[in-house]
Amino acid sequence: MANKKSQIVFDIELDENNVPEGMKWNSTDNDEGGECKASLISIWDSKTSNTMKIDLWTKEMKVDDMNIFFHQTLMTLADTYNRATGNDKLSFQMKEFGRYFAEESGIIDKQK
Repeated sequence: MANKKSQIVFDIELDENNVPEGMKWNSTDNDEGGECKASLISIWDSKTSNTMKIDLWTKEMKVDDMNIFFHQTLMTLADTYNRATGNDKLSFQMKEFGRYFAEESGIIDKQK
């Protein structure tokens, strides 16, 4: 029996200066996909012990939306880190930074 394979495909429309103007994605595994304004992709290369990063956003991505995107990403990273390592202490600290980020960027009101 062959292993199942799946692909996630990104289509990026670039302007004359190679700045993203539009982005779409889809998955061969299900019907998910669509347009997006930003994407952060990190891939671990175990041979070089290094992370390859692809960070893209379109000209239309607003700063307020970018702040929300980063806040949600920080919180998700904390959850993923906790599931992968079981390190509750560092996961909690990451979430505390996420809360600080949300306050400083104006996503949530600062507590008095």
